[in-house]
Amino acid sequence: MPAMLNCPMPKLDFDVITLGHGSGGLLTHRLLEAGVFDVLKNEHLNQQHDGAVLNLNGRVAFSTDSYVVSPIFFPGGNIGDLAVNGSVNDLAMCGAIPKYLSLSFILEEGLRMEEFWAVLVTIRQAADAAGVQIVTGDTKVVEKGKGDHMFINTSGIGELHPRADIRHQRVKAGDRVVISGNLAAHGMAIMSKRQGLEFETTITSDTAPLNHLVKKLLDQFGEQIHFLRDPTRGGVATVLNEIADLANVGVTLHQKFLPIDEQVSGACEMLGLDPLYVANEGIFIAVVDGSVTDDVVTQMRADGLGKNACAIGEIVGAHPGQVILASSIGGQRVVNYLTGDQLPRIC
Repeated sequence: MPAMLNCPMPKLDFDVITLGHGSGGLLTHRLLEAGVFDVLKNEHLNQQHDGAVLNLNGRVAFSTDSYVVSPIFFPGGNIGDLAVNGSVNDLAMCGAIPKYLSLSFILEEGLRMEEFWAVLVTIRQAADAAGVQIVTGDTKVVEKGKGDHMFINTSGIGELHPRADIRHQRVKAGDRVVISGNLAAHGMAIMSKRQGLEFETTITSDTAPLNHLVKKLLDQFGEQIHFLRDPTRGGVATVLNEIADLANVGVTLHQKFLPIDEQVSGACEMLGLDPLYVANEGIFIAVVDGSVTDDVVTQMRADGLGKNACAIGEIVGAHPGQVILASSIGGQRVVNYLTGDQLPRIC
C-alpha cells in the first residue's frame, strides 16, 4: 500500500502518468511544477537548471546507484526512501558526510499519480532525515510494460570526514568485524510481501540513513575505523568475501554472534534462504582496530539504529582470501560469494 501522505496531493487534470509526461512539453512542466519542484524545493533545485552549483570544501566522495525494487511499496518503506537512504549510506561508507543528491525517475506509462506522489513525499522525508538536499534530476516516461511502475537513479556528493581513512589497504590481522544491526530484514520484507507470508508481526525493511551513526563513530574513533561497507545485494557474505579478496586476509565469522530477528530467521528457513546472503538496507559492517572493538559496539548501541550491534568475527592471517564460518555446534565451513541471484529485484 502507498505510504501515508503528510501533505495533500495537488488537484491535477490527470490521474495517471502518460507518455506525454516524458515529452518535455506542457505535461512534463505540469508534473514537475505541481509535484517534484514543490515537494523537494530548496535554493538549489528552485533554479530549475540542468545542473546545480554547489559549495564544497576539501576532499569529496561521489556515488551513484539505481533502484529497481519490486514491489515499489513494501513493509517499512518504498522505492523512494530506499533510493535516498541507499545513496546516503554509500557516501557514509566512504567516510563522507552526505550533502547533495541528484534524483532521476524512469516512470512507466499508467503509473497512478497517487503512487508517484506517495513516493515523492517519502523522498522528501528521507532527505530531511538524512540532512541532504536534492539539487538536480531528470524524469523520463516509458511505454506501459517496459518499466515496472518506476525506476529511480540517485547520485550523491559528500565531504570527507576529517578523520576518515576508509580503505581496504588498512584492514589487517587482529582487526575485528562489527555489524550495526540485525541481518536480512530488508530482503525478507520484500520476499514475504511477494510470497504472501504471514507472521505474528509484519517483517519490515530496515531501510534507514546511516550517516549520522557513522559520523559519531568517526568523531570518536577516527583512523581506528579501517573499513566500512553496507551489505546490500549479496548480503553480509558478499561484503566479507570482498574484504578477504581486496585485503588478502582471512575472515573468521562466528555464527553464534550473528544478530537476526527470530521471525526473519524463520522466514529464511521457510524459503530455504541463508540470511548471510540476503540484502540489507539499514545496517553496515565496520572493520575496526581490535583495541577499540568494545567501545565501538557500545557507541553503536547508544544509537537507535545500532541497538543490536555486536562483534561477529575477526580478521586473521590464516586462510587469506577466504571467509570461514565457525558454526554454533563447533564445525566450520567456507562462506563463498553469492552464486546466481537469490532475491531478484530487491533494491
